[in-house]
Amino acid sequence: MNIVLRLDNITMEYPVPRRYRKENVQPSGVRNISIEVKQGEVLGIIGENGSGKSTLLKIMAGVFPPDSGIIAASGSVSLLAGVGVGFHKELTGRENAYLYGALMGRTTAQIDNLIEQIQSFAELGHHFDRPLRTYSSGMKSRLGISVATEFKPELLLIDEVLGVGDASFRKKSEQRVKDMISQSGTVVMVSHSLGMLKKICNRIIVMNEGSIVYEGDVEKGIEFYSSEKTSPRDVP
Repeated sequence: MNIVLRLDNITMEYPVPRRYRKENVQPSGVRNISIEVKQGEVLGIIGENGSGKSTLLKIMAGVFPPDSGIIAASGSVSLLAGVGVGFHKELTGRENAYLYGALMGRTTAQIDNLIEQIQSFAELGHHFDRPLRTYSSGMKSRLGISVATEFKPELLLIDEVLGVGDASFRKKSEQRVKDMISQSGTVVMVSHSLGMLKKICNRIIVMNEGSIVYEGDVEKGIEFYSSEKTSPRDVP
């Protein structure tokens, strides 16, 4: 199975504000992370708030450069993080879909062929042609999920947003991700929805204080996380 993303001994730390330096506050971030993501798999990342999950995802996407270590990726990478991230609030849903597609390297003609499917999946109705600033957070998420999955990047990175919206749309979104996987797409997702991770993921990582403290089976990883034994000395 091909490796689409490799992180080798990645470290990235946020600077400690000057007022805390005398208190020996440790910098936040991620440390000594090594991961291989294989084509066609769904990798889940869980951990407490501040454990480094979202930072790691942004490093994978190339948003944050690491302080040290090596990143190697093959193919297109798309990050879906937060509601409306990557979109322009003054543009309509339709215009944002074209903007996103262009950033993904798609031609206008290619986007033309997909725009109806994007609009239909997002279930935004006439709001699809209204400015993003008029959208609720749920509507922004619908647009983001629809656009990001329709363009089918080789690697899709999802930070929380898959669990946003009503139950029917969440179910539809989960199925869309599964369809991507069946077409040899690859997904790395951060979520607090353990039930959804059980249904979608085939491997999981547990993070604590910027380090990976568990990597492997989804059920066992969730049990490990739920036991709150998430320090490096507790690694099985």
